[in-house]
Amino acid sequence: MTRPSRRAVSLRILPGSMTVLAICAGLTSIKFALDGQPHIAMAMIAAAAILDGLDGRVARFLDASSRMGEEIDSLADAVNFGVAPAVVVYVTLLPNSAVGWIAALLYAVCIVLRLARFNALLDDTSQPAYTREYFVGMPAPAGAIGTLGPLAAYMQFGSGWWSSEWFICGWLVACSALVVSRIPMRKMHAVSVPPNLAALLLAV
Repeated sequence: MTRPSRRAVSLRILPGSMTVLAICAGLTSIKFALDGQPHIAMAMIAAAAILDGLDGRVARFLDASSRMGEEIDSLADAVNFGVAPAVVVYVTLLPNSAVGWIAALLYAVCIVLRLARFNALLDDTSQPAYTREYFVGMPAPAGAIGTLGPLAAYMQFGSGWWSSEWFICGWLVACSALVVSRIPMRKMHAVSVPPNLAALLLAV
């Protein structure tokens, strides 16, 4: 019986390493937000999103998928797209706001509920075929992007109605509602683009 080579073993742990690195990026975004550097905080969340998009593809390419990897990925999504964006927005735009903290908590909890439902639906074989092309509700990465919208506007344009306490709280509540909603949203990999429009789409 032949033993797997050291190189093969090291490649199989690559997807899990990328997921752990994504968690580190998400947690580091909170650190930079606390240090008053929201630009770097947002960059860390973006890096976590990129790693989240790659780890699953690398796992399938290397045939290194595992149940443990799936669980770690869900935990990473909860941290990177739930806790981190909520804390970054709260620390930067809503410090000392009790209502703002409640809105941030609501968003983080809704992301966890959305991920739990997503995992439960994966094991539900009674789901219709069209669900393979649609998410149920807004996916977690899109929710994080939406949540960071007022912060991006604030850094680009300064203070305004988009940085007011009540607008940001309402925005967080709206993102929370979309995340846990049952609105079908098309998966990007299920969208087909005509070959003659591919170059134009990439340019845009």
